[in-house]
Amino acid sequence: MAPVKKPPLRHYLQFSDLSRAEYEYLFVRTRWIKDKFKRYQRYWPLEDRTLAMIFEKQSTRTRLSFEAGMHQLGGAAIFLNTRDSQLGRGEPVEDAAQVISRMCDLVMIRTFEQEILDRFAGSSRVPVINGLTNEYHPCQILADVYTFIEHRGSIKGKTVAWIGDSNNVCNTWLQAAGVFDFKLNISTPPGYEIEPERRNSNCESFADPMQAAKGAQLVTTDVWTSMGFEAENEERKKDFEDWQVDAEMMKTARKDALFMHCLPAHRGEEVSAGVIDGGQSVVWEEAENRLHTQKALMEFLLLGKVKS
Repeated sequence: MAPVKKPPLRHYLQFSDLSRAEYEYLFVRTRWIKDKFKRYQRYWPLEDRTLAMIFEKQSTRTRLSFEAGMHQLGGAAIFLNTRDSQLGRGEPVEDAAQVISRMCDLVMIRTFEQEILDRFAGSSRVPVINGLTNEYHPCQILADVYTFIEHRGSIKGKTVAWIGDSNNVCNTWLQAAGVFDFKLNISTPPGYEIEPERRNSNCESFADPMQAAKGAQLVTTDVWTSMGFEAENEERKKDFEDWQVDAEMMKTARKDALFMHCLPAHRGEEVSAGVIDGGQSVVWEEAENRLHTQKALMEFLLLGKVKS
């Protein structure tokens, strides 16, 4: 049997790691892979490949989408919790990367500091995927952009409104705006603004969230208190009370605007029940598309560009 030609080693640590052309390729593959899934047609390009999933932060959607996705591509997924491994006992990240990457074909890490991910990737022999860090959540925005395109076509030149905390999801939307050339309107409460160094020419900040949502084709948000900030929960509830995405805010957006949320959601806090459960919400399609876009991503990192 002829040896499989490996593509150059690539990691997916933040959204800007791929070009617009590469994303366009991924979205074509996502549509094809999703269609196979819906038709119950087997597609096993990653047979005998193994994904190691390292979790320092809890997860529902990330674990399920990666584990199910790898199985659906014919491979296997192994769950590693840092509390139950040597990583949780002080083993250097670089040493763990050397060992783990010799025993599997692909690594997904969900952790705290981006630096941990970068250090692991620096010593890994196989592709590393960011499953979430404090700074970025590229797999979520990969699914979000695909979901918008699936419903409304090209996102280039459109307006996306981010309402709420300037967290890892917001940081990733900033990168996506630069890659896809759309406008990102951001509204955060005082004291929660985006860091100046993350700004780019595609974003604009608004003190009034209603103004940020005005004319937007997509309105999106996240929980007010991200993991690691639970001690600030009561204070944040007070600070963010005017930043709830509700029916009134959606009326200021375009009539055909979509609503997205990366989940889990707190109805009555960052979003009203009427919005997340309403006709403009695509949160369930958005969640499902984590599965399909990540399958396309894993295929790309392990096999390079393939023909349907």
